[in-house]
Amino acid sequence: MENSNRKLMVYASSFACREKRLKSVSSATEKMAKMLNLDFEVVAFREKFMPIYVYYKNGDDEAIPVYCDKCGKTDVQDVYMALRNMMFVLSFHPKHSALRQIRKEVMRFS
Repeated sequence: MENSNRKLMVYASSFACREKRLKSVSSATEKMAKMLNLDFEVVAFREKFMPIYVYYKNGDDEAIPVYCDKCGKTDVQDVYMALRNMMFVLSFHPKHSALRQIRKEVMRFS
């Protein structure tokens, strides 16, 4: 699948950068990005907030939230499965027809 500026982005507070759950979320997100041949980016904000968000971004389109960790005990595999499921669902949206190609990839790795 051609990338065309698509990526998965992890948004977190800079104070969360030391937390184990950020490592779990970013590891799972990076694994999903590699599997789907997408770029991967971690964005840290100065503000203090607890949730860690994962967004799908396609070029100049608005970013779409695909995962949120609200301070739970996060397992890499659980995050990966949640991302996999959301990307599969998103692939059916007509606005994101470029993701149609990932359906087979996502199902193959389930």
